[in-house]
Amino acid sequence: MSDSVINSFMDQPVERLQNIGPKRGVALATVGIGTIGDLFYYFPRRYLDRSTVVKISQLQENQEVTVVAKVLRFGIKKGRRNRFLLICTDGKSILTCVWFSKLTYWLRIFKVGEWLALSGKVTFYGGFQMTHPEFDRLGDDAEGEFVNTGKIIPMYPSNEKLTKVGLDSRGFRRVIRSLLKSYAAKVQEDIPDEIIERLKLMPISQALQNIHFPEDFAMLSQAQRRLKFDELFFMELMIAFRKQQFRSARGGISFEKVGDRVRTLVDKLPFELTDAQKKVLHEIRADMKSGRSMNRLLQGDVGSGKTIVALITMLIAVENGYQAALMAPTEILAEQHFITTHHLLEEIGVKTVLLVGGQNKKTRQAVLESVVKGEADIIIGTHALIQESVDFSNLGVVIIDEQHRFGVMQRATLRQKGLNPDVLVMTATPIPRTLSMTVYGDLDVSVLDELPAGRVPIKTYWRGQKQRSKIYHFVREKVAEGAQTYIVFPLVEETEKSDLKAATDSYEKMRSGFFADFKLGLLHGRMKSDEKDAVMASFKRGEIQILISTTVIEVGVDVPNATIMLVEHAERFGLTQLHQLRGRVGRGSKQSYCILVAYDPITAEARRRLDTMVETIDGFRIAEVDLELRGPGEYFGTKQHGLPDLKIADVVKDLNILKAARTEAFRLAQDDPQLLEHKDIGVRHYFVKNYRDKFDLAWVG
Repeated sequence: MSDSVINSFMDQPVERLQNIGPKRGVALATVGIGTIGDLFYYFPRRYLDRSTVVKISQLQENQEVTVVAKVLRFGIKKGRRNRFLLICTDGKSILTCVWFSKLTYWLRIFKVGEWLALSGKVTFYGGFQMTHPEFDRLGDDAEGEFVNTGKIIPMYPSNEKLTKVGLDSRGFRRVIRSLLKSYAAKVQEDIPDEIIERLKLMPISQALQNIHFPEDFAMLSQAQRRLKFDELFFMELMIAFRKQQFRSARGGISFEKVGDRVRTLVDKLPFELTDAQKKVLHEIRADMKSGRSMNRLLQGDVGSGKTIVALITMLIAVENGYQAALMAPTEILAEQHFITTHHLLEEIGVKTVLLVGGQNKKTRQAVLESVVKGEADIIIGTHALIQESVDFSNLGVVIIDEQHRFGVMQRATLRQKGLNPDVLVMTATPIPRTLSMTVYGDLDVSVLDELPAGRVPIKTYWRGQKQRSKIYHFVREKVAEGAQTYIVFPLVEETEKSDLKAATDSYEKMRSGFFADFKLGLLHGRMKSDEKDAVMASFKRGEIQILISTTVIEVGVDVPNATIMLVEHAERFGLTQLHQLRGRVGRGSKQSYCILVAYDPITAEARRRLDTMVETIDGFRIAEVDLELRGPGEYFGTKQHGLPDLKIADVVKDLNILKAARTEAFRLAQDDPQLLEHKDIGVRHYFVKNYRDKFDLAWVG
């Protein structure tokens, strides 16, 4: 059987189905359904278990339940607080549902006689009630469907356009039931038989039947396991081939020597390299000497010393006659890298230049000429480095700082400025192993898990806004003793839509009020580059005692004398962002403090973030909690990394499936690197069809 006919009906337009006309086809396109295969993989968002549906007469206060009932009447009831009431019945008893907002909207939503599945918390006020319940439409004859469908009813995601053409959850059930009846038995396997047998996976046709209309919850679980495995297997197969291709790439540079200037730099550093830094440098050195292009991720918590590792890596390239480039996500971070590098390397004869978007034309032209002529040894910059006008003389090493802020294409563009240069990507955002297996599975990983000697652990507290006066008095005392302080706000200025205390407004109030006798500075993202430079330089020199700032100081800014980080409206910040902000203090040998000021109301999730910050300074532990709270899709956008979107799998919750998928994918990539042994089955066809735009497939011919 050839590639072209395997599951070929899956690629047919969805309009080929008998019950899908042009109007429905247009509506389905709004949720990404264009083919029959897309419809097969449009999974229910949840399931309604008939066995857990409670009759209204059996309800109890404070229960979280689902009730199936028919709409009797509805309307807006005037009073001290107007509200929308929906009166329903299950044939014997009455349930009232109440909404206090969008009252006229609900008037358009419901119709008398339709059946609803209503889920929420039960209260009793002259009768059983639910306030703002979740609901799903079951149709006009849902009672019959409930009697005849079995225990589990799939509930599909829908939208206004789909509902208008009859594709609410009930409409989808009808369409997909017909689809399964006509085509399910014809769906062929995309996974090799030996893997299915080894892992005892449910056959794909049976899995698709049971993901939509489960026989029972045990069968649903097996179907989910199979479909999750498929998603993760092909993602890991792509990662395996990426890694394999990178390792087998020809023409990498062999950096033969370390060089005298590297030894001179290390000897003159005012501190001893940590054991972790020495270990990582040994790993990097082995890569650079090998003659194969390095493709390594350097993870290190805030303050762990990634910058000096990067500097030594670049200097090795320079000692071997090559240029090195470092790309940072912001001008302020690029400028700090430039200052550090220039300060340490100028004396030993290394020329470092800076290329950022805010430079004037004359300065920029001079930098570009020095780069293309090979006069510049180390080039540090922002996205400006990847512009077409930037040509390198002999680029040997590419370093990308805070790399999760760059898309996969941006990183590739910089790498293409040289001839297979070594690549080191760095992040101060610790990445949980569960996620690094997927997002960075094609990179070799080094970890800096040790802080430099002499660092005193930061003390972290979170307080409510009522304690703000006491906190400000504490700041006054410490600043009077010689400490410097950051006070960070989420916004630059007040807006009508926000009640946040903004940096500019608070700066003016503090300068003329509580901190009038201290020297204050203001830093935010809307300032011009030279203005930001001047403020930071003044803060570093100690001329500014209290710096009012937005999150532009989140990453990379290093002022050892700054020992207090005060974050206003901390409940509005993400956990990783809070950890990065905390990392701006504790850079020296003095005791440092991070004070998180939270304002009511504080959600349970925000409370968990704040508690976690107080409990630990371990960035990897913080990353695990952040991943639990935000989920993998939020943590790192998959599109940014060239990975597929996952419809059903979750790399955190499905870690065991992920590990199995990774093992099988890497085994297959090693045993059959061109999938030639699997040319006549679905794995090759599926991989080529779905990953051509995410991976260079020249290897499959």
